[in-house]
Amino acid sequence: MNWKKLFQLLFVLIICATFLKPLSTLASGQFINGSYGGKTYKLYIPSHYDSNLEYPLYVMLHGCSQDATQFSVGTKMNTLAEEKGFLVLYPEQSFYANMSKCWNWFDPAHQKRGSGEPSVIAGMVNVIHNQYSINENNVYVAGLSAGAAMSVIMAATYPDVFSGAGVGAGLEYRAANNVLNAYTAMNSGGPNPAEQGRLAYHEMGKFSKKMPVIVFHGTADYTVKLINGDQVITQWAKTNDLSANNIEDDWIDDEAENTETLQVPNGRTYTISHYEGRDGKVLMKKVFVEGMGHAWSGGSAQGSYTDPQGPDASRMMWEFFSSYSNDE
Repeated sequence: MNWKKLFQLLFVLIICATFLKPLSTLASGQFINGSYGGKTYKLYIPSHYDSNLEYPLYVMLHGCSQDATQFSVGTKMNTLAEEKGFLVLYPEQSFYANMSKCWNWFDPAHQKRGSGEPSVIAGMVNVIHNQYSINENNVYVAGLSAGAAMSVIMAATYPDVFSGAGVGAGLEYRAANNVLNAYTAMNSGGPNPAEQGRLAYHEMGKFSKKMPVIVFHGTADYTVKLINGDQVITQWAKTNDLSANNIEDDWIDDEAENTETLQVPNGRTYTISHYEGRDGKVLMKKVFVEGMGHAWSGGSAQGSYTDPQGPDASRMMWEFFSSYSNDE
């Protein structure tokens, strides 16, 4: 036996395995490409998908400078989808629509139903719904940064499509109406969040309904300051208050019924605030992660803009939306 050639072969195999390792985060299902409305997307289909069953769908909106693959790896959402049994849609912003590949959450043309990027994202969901067996009552939208701001817009503009929103380092509905205002909002918060909550309710129109919302924000986020996490909760408290019975009567408010402090083993400390409606159900959650910057909490270091030391935002979103859905 030529031992030299054998060792060379083993060395090549080890190198190949090292470079292929990041792809393992994509899990064992299919990760396919598609396009709609001038934008591309990726769709994760778990390996045990059965067209005779109905599955939840998660719509994941990446942050600036990211793409679908980076976001899927960073959030570990495909691995979770394989474990729990749901599909994941990753719309991609194009360089031509925004040079930094940010979703244009700050542009009034992209803050309304039937217009701009919200209509394209909702259209993608419709395409997936027509091609796969999706439970239309279990479609959720979540994002990071610009994607989180757009997830808020999607929940307000298409409440008939989405059943919950996850907001990672995001901003309230219509926090800005131009680029300059966007930077101001990111640094010091947007307009009065109660008023923005009323605007979101009016945008929901005849489709208005109570919207489960979970917010994640790092206390050391200097890109989108912490005040924005509070404002998202206040905005949705007002929107949900109005959606509950069409009047402002504090059916739900932005005062947490209880807050608990926890710690990731060998990781970060975080607080979870629970906001209950008059029916006693937790409709909103706010998770503030101590010392975390501008990142997806609990994400994989193989992705971008992640903090592996934080609580697992993807899993916590799934647990929250699943428990709320089961209570309905």
